[in-house]
Amino acid sequence: MQTRVYMSHLWNLVKVKAACPGRSKKLCLKMRATLQALVGLACLAAACLLLAAQIPWVKTWFYDLAWYSWLVVLDALVLARTGRSLIFDRTREFFILLGWSIFIWLIFEHFNLRLGNWHYVDLPPTTWVRWLGYAVAYATVLPALFLTERALAAWGVWRRIKVKPIRPGGRWYNLFFILGLAMFFLPLTWPRYFFPLIWGTFIFLLEPANHRLGGRSLMAEWERGELTTFCRLLLAGLICGGIWEFLNFWAGAKWIYTVPFVGFLKIFEMPILGFLGFPPFAVACYVMYSFIDRLRGGAFFEDAQPEAQRWGRPWRLVVVIIWVVYFNLVFRAIDRYTVINFLG
Repeated sequence: MQTRVYMSHLWNLVKVKAACPGRSKKLCLKMRATLQALVGLACLAAACLLLAAQIPWVKTWFYDLAWYSWLVVLDALVLARTGRSLIFDRTREFFILLGWSIFIWLIFEHFNLRLGNWHYVDLPPTTWVRWLGYAVAYATVLPALFLTERALAAWGVWRRIKVKPIRPGGRWYNLFFILGLAMFFLPLTWPRYFFPLIWGTFIFLLEPANHRLGGRSLMAEWERGELTTFCRLLLAGLICGGIWEFLNFWAGAKWIYTVPFVGFLKIFEMPILGFLGFPPFAVACYVMYSFIDRLRGGAFFEDAQPEAQRWGRPWRLVVVIIWVVYFNLVFRAIDRYTVINFLG
């Protein structure tokens, strides 16, 4: 009985609605954020120590172990300043974000079947284990980018970046759409020369739709004379890119790059000029998820409320079926064309 009561109190501390008798809410949140950060850092340290000890399964899964530990830390940094946790207060939305993260990254994996810019090495030979690894790793992409951007905002990085306002409309929409189509087809037609354009494709294709539909829109922010979110996303992409490449360098199962022209002078596995792709990639992910989330009801992950309109059960079932089919097809293609070798 006492054990049950103790576990209940511990869980209440983890939840933002925790009752803190005799303590202010601010102090309670600070304690909770500190505890959450310490847990995340402890898990990250354990993963690094086990990697140094050459534990085989840790070496294979190190990238995933490290990233999920770091996500807990990032979430704690946001919690400490805003009082809101994506992982523990909006857990349902967090898992939805994980699913869409896999889907969005697989779109770029699909492009890579034509581009051939990166390949995987030393992956587990068992199919279900390898596919689980794909899903677990790809699920971190959106949370990593968005939590990093939210942490930068919460801690006062670039509070407000003012620029000259624009007046988006039909002319801007048409220009963006034409640029998006060009960035879509040129890399597929001449991948050797135009492969970098793929990271900007969906910014130009979908941002006009986000603005017109009234969803989260970077153009709407620019219309108000600000580029704050846009600039923080660029920085978040660069930060995450550095962490991605650092963790990948030490992992057992990893990716390597086969990029035309710029393959010289690498930092970790990434050619130094390749880091320029991470900032626009972060913006593209934001625009793509904003478009998806607008279709689901219009509440972005950080503002999700229980009463927000969402897809009904039939539509959710359709989405899950599309996910399963698409994941299966692209995972098979990755195994066949992107993976260079398996362990053993």
